[in-house]
Amino acid sequence: MPRRIRTVGTVLAAALASLLMFLSLPASPAHAATHNPVVFVHGLSSSSSSWDDWIADFKADGYTSAELYSWSYDWGQSNVTTAQQLATKIQSVRTQTGAAKVDLVVHSMGALNSRYYLKNLGGTAYVDDFVSTAGVNHGTTTAGWCTWLYTSCAEMYTGSSFLTSLNSGDETPGGVSYASYWSNCDDALTPDTSAILSGATNVEVGCISHTDMNNDYGVYEQVRDFIA
Repeated sequence: MPRRIRTVGTVLAAALASLLMFLSLPASPAHAATHNPVVFVHGLSSSSSSWDDWIADFKADGYTSAELYSWSYDWGQSNVTTAQQLATKIQSVRTQTGAAKVDLVVHSMGALNSRYYLKNLGGTAYVDDFVSTAGVNHGTTTAGWCTWLYTSCAEMYTGSSFLTSLNSGDETPGGVSYASYWSNCDDALTPDTSAILSGATNVEVGCISHTDMNNDYGVYEQVRDFIA
């Protein structure tokens, strides 16, 4: 056989062997997201759709659908139960994306179940940034209208045993970066300063209604920059 033919045959055989070896490799794990996945947690009498505006804003700023996760839960149940469900959700997101940690962006009562997850269910190991918007972190007397209807409302009422336990000791545990954005005219929080968390970056955003706090574009820009 001429030398040139033997040489070409050797090269082709080596290339084929390399291709077969590549094809036999096990599937790679899920590709890690460019950004931390963001998990959004809504509040009382709400649903995942309350985040639609901000999800659109995040996408416009370069996030993908695979990095943005809003979900709905039974907001009348105990915040402890919701925190357990949140733990499952975050584990699912981490498995799906291959990300070590997520960012948590929450509204209103979502701050309570999310903070319970961080403080009591080991969540600080899996969360990079925590952002509370109009979070009922220290309760509100406005919840008085529904304390007899829903467990979550009773827990949200100022001075409840749930809040006393949640806010005992360190309000911002672990290596998580915490921020709380609050309005000086929030009718759902009495007082408005209930949203402030000791140890967090606390930002007064001006006069924005409670329900607008998690779809206001100006607040969004601050949240986006914080978790970036």
